[in-house]
Amino acid sequence: MDEPRLDVIAVGAHPDDVDIGCGGILARLAEQGYRVGIVDLTDGEPTPASPGPEVRLAEAQRAAKVLGCEFRVTLDLPNRRLFDTFEARVALAKQFRKYRPRLVLGLGGKTPLASPDHYQAMLITEAAVFYARLTKWDEHFENLPVYTVPQCLYYFLGLRTLAAPRPDLLVVDIGATLEKKMAAIQCYQTQFPPAKVEVLNRIRTFAVAHGMSAGFAAGEVVASAMTFGTRDLMGMLFGKDEGRSKT
Repeated sequence: MDEPRLDVIAVGAHPDDVDIGCGGILARLAEQGYRVGIVDLTDGEPTPASPGPEVRLAEAQRAAKVLGCEFRVTLDLPNRRLFDTFEARVALAKQFRKYRPRLVLGLGGKTPLASPDHYQAMLITEAAVFYARLTKWDEHFENLPVYTVPQCLYYFLGLRTLAAPRPDLLVVDIGATLEKKMAAIQCYQTQFPPAKVEVLNRIRTFAVAHGMSAGFAAGEVVASAMTFGTRDLMGMLFGKDEGRSKT
């Protein structure tokens, strides 16, 4: 393979989905030395305040640089008409086969009164993780070798929901990278002009509230469709450097 392997790929329906939903996590992972990438399924165009896709692409690339991502790819799938089709599944699965991520972060759930593309992106991501490992289908994948994604987690975009804690949710500490997350989101000047400062305030408030629920200054929530397990209970509870008592 010519492409370097990535540790994490985060998938969004549009530019800014990943930045809003798990930008703090990606920034933290990048600071920890992990190789992180983003795949946007569409270019997000048209949107009311944007002059065109070239501007949105430039915003997305600036945001990725702020977060410390190795790369950001925009697939040629249609905004506003994004559906879970065979072609969409294959297009994303090719990215997984090419970059061989250990972890895929995908959108979780629906976003009522917001874009239905978000839910379709979840379905496409789930299917692409499966398609990436299927053998005897080389003609659909440009002979890219099969690859099994070890783990897939969900991030969320719901900024107008009040839900009770769920045991399948995990809060990731982004206290040290919250400002990077906010700086990345503010790269999207066409989507978050001064008139939308309330949305930025809401994103920040949700991050602080999520973090406080787990004892952090700020946090982002991910979920797994499968049961979590650990081989290192103390390390999981207290962190790698704090899991063992000092003698």
